[in-house]
Order: sequence, then C-alpha cells, then structure tokens
Amino acid sequence: MSGKLGKQLVTLARQGGGSFKTVSDRSKIASRFSERLATLNIQIRDVSHIKTKHVENYIRSRQDENISSRTLQNEMAAIRSILSQGGRHVLANPAHDKLSNQALNISGASREGTKVAISDERLREIVLTVSEKDRGVALGVQLARYIGLRAEETVQSAKSLNTWRKSLEDGNNNVRVVFGTKGGRPRDATIFEKQKVVNLLNEAIRHIERNNGKLIDKPTLHQALGRYHRILFESGMTGIHAPHSLRYAYSQDAVNHH
Repeated sequence: MSGKLGKQLVTLARQGGGSFKTVSDRSKIASRFSERLATLNIQIRDVSHIKTKHVENYIRSRQDENISSRTLQNEMAAIRSILSQGGRHVLANPAHDKLSNQALNISGASREGTKVAISDERLREIVLTVSEKDRGVALGVQLARYIGLRAEETVQSAKSLNTWRKSLEDGNNNVRVVFGTKGGRPRDATIFEKQKVVNLLNEAIRHIERNNGKLIDKPTLHQALGRYHRILFESGMTGIHAPHSLRYAYSQDAVNHH
C-alpha cells in the first residue's frame, strides 16, 4: 500500500526545490512519513487522501521515539513543502489550527519542560479505559511504566516475560531488555517495585498463553505497534500524557531511588 504513496511523496519532495542537501533530506523524510503511515496501519495511496490526523499520528509516533523538537520542526517543514506541492495547501499552512508547530507541541527548540511523569491515578484511568479495548495493550502500558520500556520494547516483551520473572524470582533487582531496543543493544532495567512487577509479569504471561504467544495479537510487529499507538491515542494518551510520560515516570523513580 505504501509503495505508491511513497513514490509519489518522494517525487513531490524533489519538486519542492532548494539545495541538493535540502532536497535529499526532504526525500528521506517523505519515505519515512510514508513507511510510518503503513506501520500505523493507515492505508492510503495518494497525497489527496492524507488527513490532519495522519500527520498528527506521524509526529506523535516520532515524539514517542524522543526525537527532538528541532528535528521535528524540520520534518514538518518538509511535510508542508510536500503537501503544498501536492495541492494540499490548507494542510500545508504553518498556522493550521491542528498542524502548527505549537499545536503539535514541537514549537520549542527542546522538549524540556513539556515532559510530565504520568501519575498513578492517571495510569489507573488509562489502564481501565484501554482494558476494554485490548487487554494486551493495557498490560503493555503497565510494563512500560514499571520497567521503563519504549513502545517497540513493550510490543516485543512477550519474548522476555518468562526470563524477566525468573530473574526477579532468583533475587535480582533488574531485568535484561533485549528485543526492540535502540540499535539492537541489550540494556539492563532496574526494577523499583519488585512485587508489583512480578504480579504484572504473571498476568502478562497468562495473557500471552491465551493469545498466540503475543502481547498484542497482530501478525506483524508493524501492525502490533500501530495498534498499540492507536489505542493509547484514542484513550487519551496525548500531549503531556503521550506514551513517553510512562518512561519519564520510570526515570523519576530511578532518580528518587539513587
């Protein structure tokens, strides 16, 4: 699905003019935008089908990867150029009520000050709401909060649940995160609320045993990630409460601990 859209966006990126580097960077962003829409299970084939929410979801998914506001400002400039070349002048308007840098929460040169750790109360509300839609996503949110997992690490955590439980039962205070890590580098995550995490792992293991060995029952990692992001977004995890607020709460635990 993304093949046709991807080619079209890259062509429009090249038509936007500018230096060789500008055009090259814009083309890369066009490819990434198209691929990410496919990852989020947004199946469109033409620039005329791009909607406000598609751009919002793209930027949100990039924020979840902790991409800096400065980089995202550049990406939005490229996306606006592409949309403008494709005749989507309303969406390309930098003052668009939902797609301005300010509305997308990328207007500052840094995201310092916009990070808020999710409160226990807010987490409980999210878990209750999400549980009605997808139990696996609800368990994933809690694993992300108490083990400090990124989105991809969360979705792939089913492969590690038994190992993590055994590590904690053997008296260790950390678990090794292997799947979905940045650059494929394993890292150790300290567990601050051990009994809570063991209970959570027990629950998650029971869930995957009933669920084809997966936390989120989708055939591909792309589709599982897309479902995870989509359900959290629909359940109110946006703005300061976007999924990175889970890891920020975990990192606050680390600061308080040390």
